Amino acid sequence: MTETRPPLAAIILAAGKGTRMKSDLHKVLHPIAGKPMLGHLTDAVASLGAERTVIVAGAGREQVEGFAAPLGLAVAVQADQLGTAHAVQQAEAALAGFAGDVLILYGDVPLVAEETMARMIARLNAADRPAIVVLGFRPADTLSYGRIVADGDRIVKMVEHKDATPEERAETLCNSGLMAARAADLWPLLARVGNANAAGEYYLPDIVMLAAADGRASAVIEADPDEVAGVNSRAELATVEAIWQQRRRARAMADGASLIAPETVWFAWDTIVGRDVTIAQNVVFGPGVTIADGVRIHAFSHIEGASVARGAIVGPYARLRPGAEVGEEAHVGNFVELKKARLGKGAKANHLTYLGDADIGAGTNIGAGTITCNYDGYDKSLTRIGEGAFIGSNSALVAPVSIGAGAIVAAGSVVTRDVAADALAVARGVQEDRPGWAARFRARKKEQRCSK
Repeated sequence: MTETRPPLAAIILAAGKGTRMKSDLHKVLHPIAGKPMLGHLTDAVASLGAERTVIVAGAGREQVEGFAAPLGLAVAVQADQLGTAHAVQQAEAALAGFAGDVLILYGDVPLVAEETMARMIARLNAADRPAIVVLGFRPADTLSYGRIVADGDRIVKMVEHKDATPEERAETLCNSGLMAARAADLWPLLARVGNANAAGEYYLPDIVMLAAADGRASAVIEADPDEVAGVNSRAELATVEAIWQQRRRARAMADGASLIAPETVWFAWDTIVGRDVTIAQNVVFGPGVTIADGVRIHAFSHIEGASVARGAIVGPYARLRPGAEVGEEAHVGNFVELKKARLGKGAKANHLTYLGDADIGAGTNIGAGTITCNYDGYDKSLTRIGEGAFIGSNSALVAPVSIGAGAIVAAGSVVTRDVAADALAVARGVQEDRPGWAARFRARKKEQRCSK
């Protein structure tokens, strides 16, 4: 018989002022891999099947509300910063009538994995039914973290660093702050939390000891310290970004991609990379990129909002902007930029080219220095190039314009009218040769210098 899991809700604490970030942007909205930190958490709890998610905000809550509204997430307000237990209490009204399990997360701890959250919920619903499940970790430096004294995974005592004895501070198991509890237990326990401590705050970990006083044990599970790394400054943001990137690079290689210099490749949160893909040094992926099997991406390329089909070659020094589609076995070479442009199967644009708002047929060759003139200062227009066309170097294609299949555009042309299939278009000034002019010019210049 399939076991039915209780309904799930999540509370994400994001009420801190984030003053150390020195930013007008709310701390939890700063991006990791192109996605706001808060978004990493909301995605994870959504994947777990959370029925309700409440974000507890304080200063800058308008920004948090702007993030939450399109996702249909509730925002509760902690007007006064009275501690973590007080912050969680602010979500009670938004979760009125909810009778399932509750995950308590932190908006500035974005790397906690969905699998870890699932482990917390599974432990909460184990046969011994702990009152609270706490996520612990063992950092290299325990700093000022709260400590967890445990017997096996049963919590004996939790204490904040400020209130800990020297013996308790010697404990290496630290409290990440993340917890799981049943709603039926959480709210009554929170109501009993006091603030008789060194900081005069209402501490969330106190609910564990309150449950213990009632004769109910709580449990701890452990996570890798990197998974619960917090962000309070720009330096810590960079550290967490580096952790995320290191994991993503490892996953790409495990899935069959070759990274020549892994530490120089930067992925976005949603980058999709196929098998037998080779990525050279200093390649950057922005959001919205799909790379099919067998693609080669040469050094110093930047790809965002683009798709690259099987067997294509990109770079070096190529830029694919949003809406770029590179077809199978197509080539995009050095200093070539594509924006909202489709490059058909086997087409080539190998050098110094801008292709914007363009549809380019299979097998077409785009010469060096070619541009599609897609913007007239007011509107953007489309350039169509048929299959097997040849566009000579230093050509300007003034949109809207169509080049027929198999047509040839002579080098240096400025094309303002449609070109028929298999035609030759020559749109440039007539060359004029003046015999002996260069020799006379040099002689005149030499004479002028000698006369000075």
